[in-house]
Amino acid sequence: QVHLVESGGGSVQAGGSLRLSCAVSEYIADKTCMGWFRESTGKEREGVASIDSDGDSSYASSVKGRFTISKDNAKNTVYLQMNSLKPEDTAMYYCAASLWIGPGLNGRQYNYWGQGTQVAVSS
Repeated sequence: QVHLVESGGGSVQAGGSLRLSCAVSEYIADKTCMGWFRESTGKEREGVASIDSDGDSSYASSVKGRFTISKDNAKNTVYLQMNSLKPEDTAMYYCAASLWIGPGLNGRQYNYWGQGTQVAVSS
């Protein structure tokens, strides 16, 4: 069973930055696509960013140019660097791993999920 543990959430003012981390219990990032998703009150889950086994990444249009997904193979960790944060980025952020080929930001094709880390951005 693969376990994912997120950290790095918190409260920041608009324009600020946070870096989320996702520690993976066993190294699968070279075999899978890793993704970050978010959920906020009254909204459906949204795919934020993904990175596949080749290192190719994709982003939601709402975060493109502000967020960067990356992975550290040696540390079994995936990151989400979030810059120029906006109040609408406030959400619970989840890390996920997919055994599918090319799931991108489709949450239904992700097999393993972390417990989430809360991000709050004030105006």
